[in-house]
Amino acid sequence: MRFFTPLVALVSCCAASASAAVSCTVIAAGAGLDNGPSLLSAVQACPTTIIPVGTTLNISTRLNMTGLSNKEIKLQGTIRFNPNIPYWSGNGFTYPFQTQVTFWQFGGSNLRIDGGGTLDGAGQAWYDAFKKNSSLLRPILLTVYQAQNVVIESINMINSPEWFNFVNEGTGITYNLLNLSAVSTSKNPAKNTDGWDIYRSSSVTITNCNINNGDDCVAFKPNATNILVNNLSCNGSHGISVGSLGQYPGVYDIVENVVASNIRISNAENGARIKAWAGKTVGSGIVKNITFSTFNQTNNQNPVIIDQCYETSASVCTQYPSNVYISDVSFDGMNGTSSKTTVASILCSPDNRCSDVAVNNFNLIPPVKKGAAKYACQNIALTGNAASLFGTCATT
Repeated sequence: MRFFTPLVALVSCCAASASAAVSCTVIAAGAGLDNGPSLLSAVQACPTTIIPVGTTLNISTRLNMTGLSNKEIKLQGTIRFNPNIPYWSGNGFTYPFQTQVTFWQFGGSNLRIDGGGTLDGAGQAWYDAFKKNSSLLRPILLTVYQAQNVVIESINMINSPEWFNFVNEGTGITYNLLNLSAVSTSKNPAKNTDGWDIYRSSSVTITNCNINNGDDCVAFKPNATNILVNNLSCNGSHGISVGSLGQYPGVYDIVENVVASNIRISNAENGARIKAWAGKTVGSGIVKNITFSTFNQTNNQNPVIIDQCYETSASVCTQYPSNVYISDVSFDGMNGTSSKTTVASILCSPDNRCSDVAVNNFNLIPPVKKGAAKYACQNIALTGNAASLFGTCATT
């Protein structure tokens, strides 16, 4: 076994030879010192890197762990990113998609992060700074980038400055048994703290996780295909969201073959959602074969919603319908309570941009004393045993 600090490497091998050490243990260097270089060295040197229970690694420089092969990080203690806003504002890894930055790039093949420990983004300083400067770019906590066959399992993620997880150009990525929480301790909210954003990636699985955050629980961004999300508990989020899509002129977006099932979602802006842009200068794309199944909802503003005029006025949407075509969508088993009288809205753009949308087994209840539940729809012929709840949809 090898022990790493930024200052000295103390070597004790637990393998047949010193050149074949099976694990490296990273120990904290002391208050205020940067453990980033020692963590990078350990991951590069050994198949398994251990952050022991009771250890907190202060990370003050960005982590580029790409191009790895057959590596495991056993996070039993804590990795905490130092909230040095001036440093990260100029040194985070950048992505052109939605102008994102990240603390940590993790990529390669046959990789694992597990161990029951905690990944801490020290987000409070960022929440407060963003309130004063809304143009501030806040880092993503962990980005899986250009990776295949990755498992991230049995860890806690807390206080992300912005998105928790970004999957970019990956395949065969699995998240299981994670607890995510971003809660501000000041009057400044933890904004844009998506649980997962999946982009240009395929065969991604997210199961058995708990999320308490301030934006999408899971978002399927452009070119996310063959995705399974199952057995999640989401609180305070913006929902399980397809999109938004069609935002950028000249860009063709695809989200296809997605299943989100057995979801418990509460105190949220949305439950099951699809959102696509309309307007004169937008992109195009398709959303196809999407299944939302068995959502148990509590006090959500929009338990079920398709918004094909996202961020677009009704008049502009009529003149310039969405170029994102939506088809083969199923909402099945939507149960629980809404915070508004209108419990479901399926609002499609004109000119037959939505088709084959099925609604089945709805049991959604509005707040007490606000009357019967209302259902809204337009520009779509719904099918399924709950279709009658929506009445006749106006078309343009």
